[in-house]
Amino acid sequence: MGRYVRYLFTAIYFVFLSTSTAQTIDGEEKSVLKEFQDTDQPAQRFQVFFNSLDRYNVNSAYDWLDTIKIYLANSEKTEDTIASRLYQIMQAQVYNDLGEYDKSTVLAKELMDAKDSFDVAYQKVILDVLDDNYANLQLYDKQIEVREEKRELGITENVAFYDIYSNLGLYREAWQQYAQEVKPTIADNDSYGLAKYHTKMGNYLRLDDSAPTALKELNKAKGYLNVYLNDVSIQNSESDIFEAELLKARIDGGIAKCHVELGEYETAIPLLEKSIEVLKTSASNADQSEVVENSLFLAEANLQEDAFSKAKTILDMEFDNISVLQTIKRNSLLAAYYDKIESYKNAAAYYKRNERIEDSLAEKQSTIIKQQLVTIVANKNLQNSQRMIDEQKRNIELIRSDMKAKDERINLVFISLIFTLLGFAGLVYAYLKSIKNQRLIAEQKHIIENSLVEKDSLLKEIHHRVKNNLQMVSSLLSLQTKNTRSKAAIVALEEGKSRVKAMALIHQKLYQNDDLSVIEMQGYIESLINSVQSVYKKGGHNISITIDAEGTELDIDRAIPFGLILNELVSNSFKYAFPENDENGKIYIHLRKNGDQGYFEYTDNGVGLPEDTDERSHSSMGIRLINRLVNQLQSKLNVDRNVEGVRFWFNFS
Repeated sequence: MGRYVRYLFTAIYFVFLSTSTAQTIDGEEKSVLKEFQDTDQPAQRFQVFFNSLDRYNVNSAYDWLDTIKIYLANSEKTEDTIASRLYQIMQAQVYNDLGEYDKSTVLAKELMDAKDSFDVAYQKVILDVLDDNYANLQLYDKQIEVREEKRELGITENVAFYDIYSNLGLYREAWQQYAQEVKPTIADNDSYGLAKYHTKMGNYLRLDDSAPTALKELNKAKGYLNVYLNDVSIQNSESDIFEAELLKARIDGGIAKCHVELGEYETAIPLLEKSIEVLKTSASNADQSEVVENSLFLAEANLQEDAFSKAKTILDMEFDNISVLQTIKRNSLLAAYYDKIESYKNAAAYYKRNERIEDSLAEKQSTIIKQQLVTIVANKNLQNSQRMIDEQKRNIELIRSDMKAKDERINLVFISLIFTLLGFAGLVYAYLKSIKNQRLIAEQKHIIENSLVEKDSLLKEIHHRVKNNLQMVSSLLSLQTKNTRSKAAIVALEEGKSRVKAMALIHQKLYQNDDLSVIEMQGYIESLINSVQSVYKKGGHNISITIDAEGTELDIDRAIPFGLILNELVSNSFKYAFPENDENGKIYIHLRKNGDQGYFEYTDNGVGLPEDTDERSHSSMGIRLINRLVNQLQSKLNVDRNVEGVRFWFNFS
């Protein structure tokens, strides 16, 4: 019975939608600007402006700007300060909608200087405009300041940082933080909230080159949205239905883009066309950027399906506020189009355009963005560490004050007893002194134990942060590798990334251990070998690796040099020891430490070292690094070339 009722309501909804559409076609579409002009009070005009579903449905943003300027001038003539500021907020939003982010930012900052004259709701609107401006201007450090200010005002909406990670291209960090911060806030029965959550998760996963997983997330989002739209117990307003249709278009666009990346172009094309048609009705800058993105994917799908004229028509369209990366993609698609129709001169022209844009990006944007990221992360860690230290100091001061007060009270008791009980002074004093000492010892022991626990936790947190920062450096090196054409530079960056990972692994093992003073080397070496294999042997390998370090523990001062030495030796074996066939390849690693004396040995049965190794050691970064690290361990590296392959060994203390 419930299923038939749901079908009945669905049919009524579509009849209503068809009737509304027919009325819109038969009559003139209602102008939001006309409604704005017919309203008398500035506060009511403000509500019409920001609450309209599509304020640019009939009149352009320039029409709105001219109208708002007239009202602003009139309010300034009558010295109506409140009205003037409301019109300035609307003017800042229109500049933002037009893509004139600098003008919008200047105006919004002037308004924030007078924020005390606004209530929190108006301040939120201004901060939202500034937030979007800084995002489009790629001033992510300023964007974080805006969100911190929102938190101080008690505004909890849109104050996370996952979208900033996404803008920087760190999509894995973005979806991890999004899942951590947003998922716990969504109720199990909130179908619409779950649809939005899985949509964003799917988009982040697709951007992180995980199209199959992203497709699963986006299909989940579509399922939750269908539940929301078909739930007859929910009374949806016109605005709710419009937003749901926009979300459905975003989901369809995301699913289609996954299909394009998976080579399923025929499935993607109708979804992209439908998504573009709906998203064009939105006034949101993000949705208009999505229209551009979906159009480029649609052109790509048509090119792959040999529908050249359709693809060219899409690529020749004029897009508002197209980003630099989207421009690069459009140029690439135009070059591919001309390649397919054998107009190689035109194709070469578009390839050259992209080279100039990418060179400019490499010089002007990439370094700035990465510096901002490092600064943001460093500042965050510094602030958190300082807060923890300040809090610990306050706790220690409170404990000291409490102990001092107790001492003063006990001393007063003793003085009173001495003056009132002279006959029992010696015995009572000795007895009470003993009790006091035991209590003080117990309290001090408790304080020391708590302090040790806090210090261990803080030390683990520091190692964790160091590991995260080293991983961030590794991510930055990966980003730089993608923007580098020189093979030598790429090799150097990859080697640098491998060394950073070796150090990060040390700190990871430390904060995972109960004992923070030493590292168990057998597990560390196994993890390090797996890390190096993932770089040089992506598809698997046949080299047999034997690790004999069971029960050996080293402190961090020795573990880091050992990690870097092993990283260099294993990397060299993978790269050079087995150039033709690794079927019978063997690597043996032996590490022992008895008391103050230790022994390390590394052997492989590869082709061995070349004859000019001694000469190369002065120019080879790897060999020089190994020698310096061995010297740091107050030892000397020995090389045995008489065995099959090569053998390195040294003693250390």
